Amino acid sequence: MAKAKARPRKKPPAALDVLFVASEAHPLIKTGGLADVAGSLPIALTQLGQRLHLLLPAYAGVKRQSGALLERARFTLAHGRCGEVEVRLLEGRLADSEVILWLVDVPEYFAREGGPYQDAAGQDWPDNAERFALFCRVAALLAIDQLGLGWRPDIVHLNDWQSALTALFLQPFPFRPRLLFTIHNLAYQGLFSRAQFNLLDLPESAWSIEGVEYYGQLSFIKAGINCSDWISTVSPTYAREITTFAYGCGLDGLLRARQGVLVGILNGIDAQVWNPATDPLIPHHYSADELSGKRLDKVALLRRMGLPADDELPLLAMVTRLVEQKGIDLLLEILPWLMTQPLRLVVLGNGDPHYTELLLGCARRHPDRLAVVAGYDEPLAHQIEAGADLFVMPSRFEPCGLNQLYSLRYGTLPLVRRVGGLADTVIDADAATEGNGFCFDFASGPALRATLERALALYHQPARWQQLMRSAMAADFSWQRSSADYLALYRRMLAPQ
Repeated sequence: MAKAKARPRKKPPAALDVLFVASEAHPLIKTGGLADVAGSLPIALTQLGQRLHLLLPAYAGVKRQSGALLERARFTLAHGRCGEVEVRLLEGRLADSEVILWLVDVPEYFAREGGPYQDAAGQDWPDNAERFALFCRVAALLAIDQLGLGWRPDIVHLNDWQSALTALFLQPFPFRPRLLFTIHNLAYQGLFSRAQFNLLDLPESAWSIEGVEYYGQLSFIKAGINCSDWISTVSPTYAREITTFAYGCGLDGLLRARQGVLVGILNGIDAQVWNPATDPLIPHHYSADELSGKRLDKVALLRRMGLPADDELPLLAMVTRLVEQKGIDLLLEILPWLMTQPLRLVVLGNGDPHYTELLLGCARRHPDRLAVVAGYDEPLAHQIEAGADLFVMPSRFEPCGLNQLYSLRYGTLPLVRRVGGLADTVIDADAATEGNGFCFDFASGPALRATLERALALYHQPARWQQLMRSAMAADFSWQRSSADYLALYRRMLAPQ
């Protein structure tokens, strides 16, 4: 009998070289969810065998935290009001990983105390257009190896408006890498004046509806949407929402025109950092199989926040930016009612001073029911996730959301408005036996109150509540899953057309 021929083994796909361009990355610099993605997704992709270079501006704080840095290049560019600027490209490693960290070091633009986009008083840096246009020019030079480093990426992955002009700068080059532009929040578009456009010495042809012109302004984000090969955003529902008038922020027509190359990939979380069984920032550990530590965390949180340490009453929580997008006005609308209920509420956040003062004023009137910390405190955020029973996220829009994912991981049931990534991750307890939280549709105080009443009624059914907690903790929203989706998209982008 003739032997069957052995099938030839499939050659494993070659590893990809990716230039990941972002304006912030945790733990080096963070203002929002973009930093969590940029600090985690490149690491997860290297764990899948890919080769990642992360490009960031060399903010003062980032240089201090980046350890040993090697100067890889030094060159001069004509740019903006400064005329000529000297640029250094510094190299290190990201957070004990295999990700190569590149920093664009231009002290007159980036070595400032304050935030990456705003000064200490919360005002936008007046030269933000110049700062991030220069950052994008350097990214483009790296993408086509014009700095002579002997490395060219297969994919350039751009993130939000601060990196979007890179796509415009690369348009003249026929053999450029493939470009992916990820929208983390369409509401932030990088809008500047026509005078800024002139100052940046951009090609006049770009001042058009097909380029970067947006109602008489320069729009950085339009460069990413118009000039990239593919566009992604951070949840499937948000990818659909931004093609509608209600959520498209004036760019819905352009996004509908490009929806054939628009995809939504849900963000992930670092399942090692956010793990109630091992989290070093919480006082007591627990798991879905052994939940007793969560009750101890609740008591510890109540004591830390100066609230009565009564673990029988439900403990509600918010960790949020105090801005209208997050639905803080909806919470304030029902806060007088909430303060009459047998419950406790803790809020950690910063943002609009008006909302901050309203919350602090209510906390002064109800010191036994409400505790507010104005600002951001990472250890406290972990302790709130571990100690709370219910996490409230009544967002008007939410591209992905991360706190609901942390809450699910910690068995703290999220109560959310059914939008964006919240709709993709939270299943209403009344809608399915595998529910893991509570959802409402209309952005109104009464809708939020009705959903809270449903949740509070279930809290007093301990067996059902624990079932929901275990369902929440069983979900997998790790970067291992999401990074595989990004890698599949990269390979799709490189497939023959």
